[in-house]
Amino acid sequence: MGFTSTGRVTTSTLDIAYEQAGPLDGIPVILLHGFPYDVRAFDEVAPLLAARNARVLAPFLRGFGATSFRDGSTMRSGQQAALGHDLVEFMDALEIGSAVLAGYDWGGRAACITAALHPERVRGLVTVDGYNIQDIAAANEPTRPEWEQTFWYQFYFHSERGRRGLERNREELCSLLWRTWSPTWREAGDAFPASAPSLHNPAFVDVVVHSYRHRYGLAEGDPRYQRTEDLLAEQPPITVPTVLLETGADGLLGPSSAGDRGHFTGSYDHRLLRGVGHNAPQEAPEEFADAVAALLRPTVR
Repeated sequence: MGFTSTGRVTTSTLDIAYEQAGPLDGIPVILLHGFPYDVRAFDEVAPLLAARNARVLAPFLRGFGATSFRDGSTMRSGQQAALGHDLVEFMDALEIGSAVLAGYDWGGRAACITAALHPERVRGLVTVDGYNIQDIAAANEPTRPEWEQTFWYQFYFHSERGRRGLERNREELCSLLWRTWSPTWREAGDAFPASAPSLHNPAFVDVVVHSYRHRYGLAEGDPRYQRTEDLLAEQPPITVPTVLLETGADGLLGPSSAGDRGHFTGSYDHRLLRGVGHNAPQEAPEEFADAVAALLRPTVR
């Protein structure tokens, strides 16, 4: 394992579990996993960054691993604003003023939200596959059929059949997503069991189902995050130095992330990861670490 210690911090809604590597006085780097992954995605990235004197932290997102809700009555929201709030409160709890944020999928969304709404807290951003802030107002506009078919799991979760399927068959379903989304990664099936325990968090199903319903306007959000959702609906620009990693062999089809260029108004570096699927840090740890390391320097070229 690439991490050397574990910890927990308390926020307004969560007890967040995290793993850590590197010197405590190093530049903070927060690595953020997606669905249906966990911090094991960064096992090879963490030591590469720790060797560059970065303080590397990888929290388990809400609904994953040992992260838990503090109050049984708290809505198990998976909406994007909740992920953004969790990240800022995680930084507050550890007294981290600013950090390099690097993430993909749900974690990339949390990082993009924080960079857009709290740029003073973000030294630099690594985002996989573009501007990950959801445009919920446009979510029900259809795309090309060959892209739509790869979203089957989202439509599945819109139904109670899908909720029950995720509850009963979570490992089989999520392993299928791993392998489908990373079609060139031969080790996907072998790597999945290390992350599978994180999917048995008691809140996992509720958080996942709410996430995929809220983004399509099929479920109400938690009122505590509405102000943030209103700000995100404006699709705010990201002004911090950014390295955008585009995966070249992602099984989740869609437009090139190069089309998101207009959302980034600060220094910007677009890098294509040829032959790499959805789980970029675990498939290409050196390239991912290099992207983060570029932001540990004063500027991005």
